[in-house]
Amino acid sequence: MYNHRFIALEKLLNNTHYTEQINLPSERVSEIFGINVFDIDKMQKYVSRRAFENLMHAIKSGSKIQRSDADEIAAGMKAWAIERGATHYTHWFQPLTGSTAEKHDSFIDFD
Repeated sequence: MYNHRFIALEKLLNNTHYTEQINLPSERVSEIFGINVFDIDKMQKYVSRRAFENLMHAIKSGSKIQRSDADEIAAGMKAWAIERGATHYTHWFQPLTGSTAEKHDSFIDFD
């Protein structure tokens, strides 16, 4: 019995027309792992000291953050991502339903 999915995958794997090379900045994975993660160090550069400190307090205490801080952190993350060349993003989350969900958007400027 033919399985079209496996046939398609085999054709992709045997494709000799795709010649673009991917050049990694380093051969050591440990040197590049996480470079595209908006972590604590990167966040400090893109949000105000107040919003950063409020977030750190919330993480340590388990409390909620203010909506204004959440909006500022989201704007900082977006600015960081666009500076790195991002044109799209996905919000991937795991609701308490036993499955996953995703929200896809893109950064479009019609001007």
